[in-house]
Amino acid sequence: MTQSHPRISKAVIPAAGLGTRFLPATKATPKEMLPVVDKPAIQYVVEEAVDAGLHDVLMITGRNKRPLEDHFDRNYELEEALYRKGDRERLDKIKESNDLATMHYVRQGDPRGLGHAVLCAAPHVGNQPFAVLLGDDLIDPRDPLLSRMVGVQEREGGSVVALMEVDPAQIHLYGCAAVEPTNEADVVKVTDLVEKPEPADAPSNYAIIGRYVLDPAVFGILRETEPGRGGEIQLTDALHKLATDERTGGPVHGVVFKGRRYDTGDRGDYLRAIVRLACEREDLGPEFRSWLRRYVTEEM
Repeated sequence: MTQSHPRISKAVIPAAGLGTRFLPATKATPKEMLPVVDKPAIQYVVEEAVDAGLHDVLMITGRNKRPLEDHFDRNYELEEALYRKGDRERLDKIKESNDLATMHYVRQGDPRGLGHAVLCAAPHVGNQPFAVLLGDDLIDPRDPLLSRMVGVQEREGGSVVALMEVDPAQIHLYGCAAVEPTNEADVVKVTDLVEKPEPADAPSNYAIIGRYVLDPAVFGILRETEPGRGGEIQLTDALHKLATDERTGGPVHGVVFKGRRYDTGDRGDYLRAIVRLACEREDLGPEFRSWLRRYVTEEM
């Protein structure tokens, strides 16, 4: 008989990073608020959590991140101005972010790594499994990933990470998983995890991308995890402990994702994400694609 595990209702979104790769744009504007077409990147991430049934969202923030809170709050003056103008379309759009989820916020304080950011969620999450979504990875809603991960965790227990196969030469940019197959094509058993290995030392070309569903046992491990690569508390180090000793908090599985992922973590990929999403929009795509073809053929 398949064991049933507690349902997951909470999502944690670490958003305390300084966004140094996007300076000077992020000097006063949080990286998560940079627009991807006409929505800030962070809204795509919250929408993904909600689409997976997680309506309780905790955002881990830091100094100069107040605009994140403001974006998901009411703006009465703007709403009133749009209402008076009869601009119902834009009024509905700005109200979408108000009602997406029940939002909570906590400040990380010192930026001591992803593991430390996740640990800041412990008082809110308590003794429940929970999801972690990183804002640099936008997952196309037509290719649901998080809901699949939640389903695997609720069936198998333990923790679940999202994996993608990458060019072996690029594996040093990611956490990397050693895996064993299961009887499901898109699910693997994770037996070890290494943070940003050199290609020659990597156990596979399965890279961890920014979605996790974690057993609360991870908090106890993070409290005892020493700073690792870069002098930061690495979530991968805690997951390594879970994967190599199931007694600490159950197994670790991976869901292998082959869908559409938009990486907004660096400037080039951020621009490519905007172009791809704009091309696929019904309201923008036809005209934008036509211009893009002319630009590439006539001006490049």
